[in-house]
Amino acid sequence: MDYQQAQIAEIYEVANPWSQDNDFYLSLAGPRPFSVLDLGCGTGTLCCGLAERGHRVTGVDPAAAMLAVARGKPHADQVEWVESSAQNYDSTRRFDLIVMTGHAFQILLTDADVLAVLQVMRSHLNERGKIAFETRNPHVDWVAEWAGRTRMLPGEVLEALEITSKDGEFISFQTSFRSPLVTLTTSSTLRFPSRRTHSGPDRAFWTGRP
Repeated sequence: MDYQQAQIAEIYEVANPWSQDNDFYLSLAGPRPFSVLDLGCGTGTLCCGLAERGHRVTGVDPAAAMLAVARGKPHADQVEWVESSAQNYDSTRRFDLIVMTGHAFQILLTDADVLAVLQVMRSHLNERGKIAFETRNPHVDWVAEWAGRTRMLPGEVLEALEITSKDGEFISFQTSFRSPLVTLTTSSTLRFPSRRTHSGPDRAFWTGRP
């Protein structure tokens, strides 16, 4: 999806409010102050939630438009925002917790990208730190789940998703956002790498040390 568009970033923010997923990642940080790295932080909802609770947070995202939305949120001034892909992030800092949420892992379309991100995580993790990320269950028929999906977002914006192709682990789709004034359309491809075991019916959360 073209998150570099300011309007798309603003719609993304409205379409993705705080959720139980955020509660899960927030619980991993615990009550005492942690240093947290959020790779693919999007509009910074989790980052700002962590900062509000006293954690030292760095949010990394390749889309300047997404970070612009993030910087306008409460507690955003307590977060270090970095415009970078997860694969290329480089810092002298080390973190107690590194997370990658939502579809961020699915956007890594090659083994080289996945390995590069895992290396970034490893090299930026404190000795006793934790890594947590999620990936959709590849055994679910996501084409059937998503085909023709629509939902109404705040502001009278209709979101509609159309599957354009499926090739092995890869699913491509087009998303349109229709309002009374304008229609925006974006295209995306996600990868659903295989995994032997899953922690739930639709997604697997992985936590641990490399």
